[in-house]
Amino acid sequence: MKIEKIQALRGPNIWSIRRKKLIQMRLDLEEMENYPTNKIEGFRERIEKLIPSLITHRCSEGVEGGFFHRVETGTWMGHVIEHIALEIQTLAGMDVGFGRTRETKTPGVYNVVFNYLEENAGIYAAEEAVKIAEALIEGKDYDLNACVHTLKEIRERVRLGPSTGSIVEEAASRKIPWIRLGTNSLVQLGYGVNQQRFQATITGKTSSIAVDIACNKELTKKMLHDAAIPVPIGDLVVNEEDLGIVIKKIGYPIVLKPLDGNHGKGSSINVNDWESAKIGLEHAQKYSRKVIVEKYITGYDFRVLVIDNKMVAAARRVPAHVVGDGELNIQQLIEKENKDPRRGYGHENVLTEIEVDKDTLELLEKLQYSLETVPQRGEVVYLKSTANLSTGGTSIDVTDMVHPENITMAERISKIIGLDVCGIDIMAENLTQPLKESGGAIIEVNAAPGFRMHLAPSEGLPRNVAAPVVDMLYPQGKPFTIPIIAVTGTNGKTTTTRLISHIVKSNGYRVGFTTSDGIYIQNTMLSKGDTTGPLSAEFILKDPTVEFAVLETARGGILRSGLGFSQCDIGVLTNIEEDHLGMNDIHSLRDLTKVKRVVLDSVKKNGWSVLNADNEYSMKIVNDLDCNVAIFSMDENNPHIVKFAKEGKITCVYEEGFVTIKKGDWKIRIGKAKDFPITMEGKARFMIENVLAASLASYLHGFGIEDISNSLRTFIPSAQLTPGRLNVFKFKSFKVLIDFAHNPAGYEAIEDYLKNVESTKKIGIISGVGDRRDNDIRECGKIAGRMFDHIIIRNEKHLRGRTEDEINGLIIEGMQASGKDVSYEIIPKEIEALKHAIGMAEEGTFITALSDVISNAIDLVQEYQARELLEDDKNL
Repeated sequence: MKIEKIQALRGPNIWSIRRKKLIQMRLDLEEMENYPTNKIEGFRERIEKLIPSLITHRCSEGVEGGFFHRVETGTWMGHVIEHIALEIQTLAGMDVGFGRTRETKTPGVYNVVFNYLEENAGIYAAEEAVKIAEALIEGKDYDLNACVHTLKEIRERVRLGPSTGSIVEEAASRKIPWIRLGTNSLVQLGYGVNQQRFQATITGKTSSIAVDIACNKELTKKMLHDAAIPVPIGDLVVNEEDLGIVIKKIGYPIVLKPLDGNHGKGSSINVNDWESAKIGLEHAQKYSRKVIVEKYITGYDFRVLVIDNKMVAAARRVPAHVVGDGELNIQQLIEKENKDPRRGYGHENVLTEIEVDKDTLELLEKLQYSLETVPQRGEVVYLKSTANLSTGGTSIDVTDMVHPENITMAERISKIIGLDVCGIDIMAENLTQPLKESGGAIIEVNAAPGFRMHLAPSEGLPRNVAAPVVDMLYPQGKPFTIPIIAVTGTNGKTTTTRLISHIVKSNGYRVGFTTSDGIYIQNTMLSKGDTTGPLSAEFILKDPTVEFAVLETARGGILRSGLGFSQCDIGVLTNIEEDHLGMNDIHSLRDLTKVKRVVLDSVKKNGWSVLNADNEYSMKIVNDLDCNVAIFSMDENNPHIVKFAKEGKITCVYEEGFVTIKKGDWKIRIGKAKDFPITMEGKARFMIENVLAASLASYLHGFGIEDISNSLRTFIPSAQLTPGRLNVFKFKSFKVLIDFAHNPAGYEAIEDYLKNVESTKKIGIISGVGDRRDNDIRECGKIAGRMFDHIIIRNEKHLRGRTEDEINGLIIEGMQASGKDVSYEIIPKEIEALKHAIGMAEEGTFITALSDVISNAIDLVQEYQARELLEDDKNL
């Protein structure tokens, strides 16, 4: 078997709108296409022995053990690999369950699709699932435990931490979109101007001064002491001499901790003698030259969490420990404890496995114990000096037991330090009494406190502490997204996108939009090139200045990675025509429709899909969409328009020369099409279609008729504003048109326009696109033969797997089938072809260059225009 390609889909896609995270592996079964599982001796027994947990996979049988039954009766290896990839991820703590395996048009080649939680882990699972299947086929041993452990390691390297993850999950449950910024824990919630950022539990609202205060333990302690809040007595030391002075003043037992430390690093607690104090000083100074020495407060270790100045949770933290049974030694007790199903690798479970480290050995040495010591029955042996969950500690929820005075004090502390998310460490016998009565003290105040102990305590009620964070970032009524209009289709996407963007901008919004020629914010190009994929959409949605997004969304990006947004407010489908067929398993208009409708399926339930009533395949899906639907047509008597009118629905039509919104039978005229410059005085019908689509989408968003009309009147097409979209350049005796048309439907649109153009001779410069089907290239040649008097065939910049002669031959075949005797010549280089056409232009000639390298062609034509003006100036 051979893996041909692995893709990670990250947004709504052709397999699922809801399940955004999918691996799509293109797998060639090679000779295994001839061997379903029931023809491989012993395969069922071997796979059940290696991965017995596959018994839970119900498969299409719908019952437990359904997958094994399929294996026994015979299924293909792609299906088996799908289930293996899902199960090994689940065994590694990433519970996934969605999968699909479908054969492509190429026999024996399958698309194997399955969920992932972490992309790198999903890709590894795809590769390893194939290796596992191969081992099972050949009857070879395979180390499944090593595979699962590797998956866990990958997951821990790349996953969001438990605190960050909990906030993301809470936001997602409220349908707030999120984007991971980089590979760490920096996350953006929401889009554009309404975004909020956070990292771990530091938010965009967290004061940097407050963080600095919290990180300076001595300053924190002074500010709290000055505010009459109980803190341990002590002082700063930098050497053994200072240490001796402080100990003499406060007495034993003491605590030593680095001034700038965090998460308990470098700390030593309950130190009772001089030698241990010196060792503690040396240990702390590995993290900070200045060390805090304080009186050790007896009692329990509590953490109180305050968010937005309100206490939301409290937990008692217990360091990692074992309890003796009089039989097992400490090492054996640790191993037994780590078998607790609640413990796992890293952050995968409620509790973390206990590891023996230097801290463990030092604590045991103080007790004059070793790992071989057998503690007495009931004896508690602490293995860590701090109670952090990441080192195996446990937590007990005590939120409902905190005395009102302590709640008030905690909320006061958060305001004194200035933290919006604040973790307060308290040492006390209990929190049910005020600290002044229990003798407790505030040990530390933490910025970016961990949430894990509250989200999943080992005892007591879990607390959804992520919810108040999201409430703080997005109080009720505050928007978290921006309006998004997504435009897809075969032809007209870019012009429609630009028209809508111009209308939006003219109505006072700061608009960001993507097109096939670049990314723009307020008409300023920020990135050049084909930017119709998910990364470009994300670029706009990440920009904190953007108030409104209009996103051209092409098939390539959808197939490659899915959509770059979760949902849109309006989805526009301009048309579905034959283009790019025979590529990426898209072989028919039905296949292409499935790709394009991903945009419409992502429209919010209360949003709008805008479809072309004149386009057969667009209208095939009109009744399948789970949102509001509006349609447009060049004919108000179109049967679909008539039906919508009877139902009182909204449409947009071209009638009696007007662009008109219809609500049922009521007509609201936006204006005469010929008054809108983009339509070339009403001669370019395909541009009128784009105006209909843009007008309808803008109206549905809520823009007024007059505002839409005025915007359309001020949209002046040009090489700068709409490059490659019907750009006409006027010379004294001839004209040049440059357009991006590259498929039969695009050629027909140009043909329709040229019928309205008066000229003495029409010269066409055309090429064939190498990755299109033979019939598509022939059809373009045929249409060119009809609309031009003379044709110059040139070569596209990228032949994409074909030879020049092969492409040119198909074009000529098409021209000869046009029924018109048209002259032609071949000039391979586009610039030379354009120069030649301009050189042979006579009075009244109209040159049409259907170009794939728009910028080069435009630059050349403008250069010729500049020369003509210069000559005119000389002759004055």
